[in-house]
Amino acid sequence: MKSYIISNSKSNPFLKTLYLQIFLFFLLIQIRSCFSSSPTPFIFPLKTQILRSPSKLQFQHNVSLIVSLTVGTPPQNVSMVLDTGSELSWLHCNQTTRDNQPDPTIFNPNQSTSYKPIPCFSPTCVNKTQDFPIPPSCDSDNLCHATLSYADASSSDGNLASDTFHLGSSGNISGLVFGCMDSIFSSNADEESKTTGLMGMNRGSLSFVSQMGFPKFSYCISGSDLSGLLLLGDSNVTWLTPLNYTPLVQISRPLPYFDRVAYTVQLQGIKVSGKLLPIPKSVLVPDHTGAGQTMVDSGTQFTFLLGPVYNILRREFLNQTAGVLRVLEDPNFVFQGAMDLCYRVPLGKTRLPNLPSVSLVFTGAEMVVSGDRVLYRVPGEIRGNDSVWCMSFGNSDLLGVEAYVIGHHHQQNVWIEFDLEKSRIGLAHVRCDLARQRFGVGL
Repeated sequence: MKSYIISNSKSNPFLKTLYLQIFLFFLLIQIRSCFSSSPTPFIFPLKTQILRSPSKLQFQHNVSLIVSLTVGTPPQNVSMVLDTGSELSWLHCNQTTRDNQPDPTIFNPNQSTSYKPIPCFSPTCVNKTQDFPIPPSCDSDNLCHATLSYADASSSDGNLASDTFHLGSSGNISGLVFGCMDSIFSSNADEESKTTGLMGMNRGSLSFVSQMGFPKFSYCISGSDLSGLLLLGDSNVTWLTPLNYTPLVQISRPLPYFDRVAYTVQLQGIKVSGKLLPIPKSVLVPDHTGAGQTMVDSGTQFTFLLGPVYNILRREFLNQTAGVLRVLEDPNFVFQGAMDLCYRVPLGKTRLPNLPSVSLVFTGAEMVVSGDRVLYRVPGEIRGNDSVWCMSFGNSDLLGVEAYVIGHHHQQNVWIEFDLEKSRIGLAHVRCDLARQRFGVGL
C-alpha cells in the first residue's frame, strides 16, 4: 500500500499538493517552536543600598534593590535600582570623564560604539511611549526627549537611545531602548550618585523585561542580610515551594488614577494575628477614577494603604500591642511622612517581643508579614535611652497617593514570580538566603 501511494503520487497532482502541504505544516511548526522558545534564563545577585533614589513616594531614607551589569561597547559597569513600578530604564549619562578615569556611577555614550540615539519621529518614540506619564518631545536635534518626574520633586531629563546590555557570558542584548539622562535634579544628589540609574520592570512596551521578551521573572530578598537574587526567565526548579497565584487586575481604558502597566492585584482583606479586619470591600477595589488599585512595587520600600484601611489596621495593631510595646507619644513625629504609629524600645534590648503578624489577603494568595518586619527601626532617631521603631505600614493619603502600594520590605523571604504570559503573580514563603545558595549566586 505504501509503495502504491508513493507511485501514484508522482502522477496525482492532488496527492502531490497534499504531501507538500503536510511537509510545510510540520516545517512551520518546527520553525515556530525554535523562534518562540523563551530566552535563556539569567540570574543576577541583588544587593541593597541605602539611598534616596528618585521615588514615587517622599522617602528620606530609602533602601533600594540594586542590580549590577554592563552596558555598551566596550562594556561599562553600571548599577541600577530594580523597579517593578516603572517602565523606562534609564542611566545617568555624561559625555566627559573625571580626570580621564571612568566613573562607575555615570554611563558615557561617547565611549560606546553601539550607542544609538532615537529620533523623535521614529516608531519607538511615537508608538511605544503611550504609557509614559509625560509624553516625549523633540529636542533641537530632532531626538526623542523624555522627562521623568516623581512625587518627591526629583526629576530627570534626557534622550531615548539604544545600546547593548550585557547579561552574562552569553547574554548580549543589542538595541535595548533606555533613557540616557544628562539632567537629574534631586535635593540629595550625593545619595543618588551611588547608582547609575534605574531598571524599569513593569508591563509597559519599553520596560526592560518587555523588551527582553521574557515570559516571566522572579526575585527573592533575604530577611537576614537583605541580599537576594533576580531571575529573568523561567525558574524550572523542583525544590521551590509551590506558588500560590493571584491574577493581575487589568483595565484597558485610560483612567486618571489607574496605572495600566503596573502589577496590580486585588487586595481582599487584611488580618492581624489571624483576625480578619472589618474592612468594607468597596474601599479595596479601584473606583471609577482608577483610585484604589493595589500595586506590587520593588522600587518602594514600605507598604502604604489608603487612609480608611490604614486607620483600621492601626487601631487593631495598637490594641494587640498594648502592654507589650511603649507608644511614642509625639504627635509631631511621622516617619517618612506617612507612618504615625511608633514605639520606644530600650537601646539595650537585643530582641523585640513577640509581635502580631499582619497578613495581606489577595485573590488566591496571601502575604504574611511577621516578626521584626512588622516594625522598622528609624535610623538615627533616639529618645532618651530608647530607639524609635514604627509600624512598617503607612498612610498613603498623607503622601497624596491614590493607591495601595506593597513595598519590598514586606516581600522579604517571599519568592515572587511575575508571570507576564499568564497575567498573574505567584507567591511562596521561602528562605531567600538558601534559595540564593541553591542557585549559586554570590555577592
